[in-house]
Amino acid sequence: QVQLVESGGGLVPAGGSLRGSCGASGRAFRTYVMGWFRETTGKERDVVAAISSGALSTYYADSVKGRFTISRDNAKNTVCLQMASLKPEDTAVYYCAARRYIMTRRAEEYDYWGQGTQVTVSS
Repeated sequence: QVQLVESGGGLVPAGGSLRGSCGASGRAFRTYVMGWFRETTGKERDVVAAISSGALSTYYADSVKGRFTISRDNAKNTVCLQMASLKPEDTAVYYCAARRYIMTRRAEEYDYWGQGTQVTVSS
């Protein structure tokens, strides 16, 4: 079992930056693939970025490549999403998620989820 808690959302103007953080409790954090997803009203929950258990591999959605960076600290049981050059279309609830071993982009394949944090980018 893994419990996830996100923080770091907020309201920023277009072009601004935010850093989302996700803390995990539970054992064997280093065996989990971690992902960040986002969801807007009426739309599916889409992957933003993912990072392998040992941080050797990362994945980014095309819409955020070059602007967002995912990282993790297995000693501190945390995963972060650094968001830069934010656009109004980045406005969403951002979720942290975990699954064992294999990195995937599909939300339905992640087993554990945080409560979400709201990111709002004003134009």
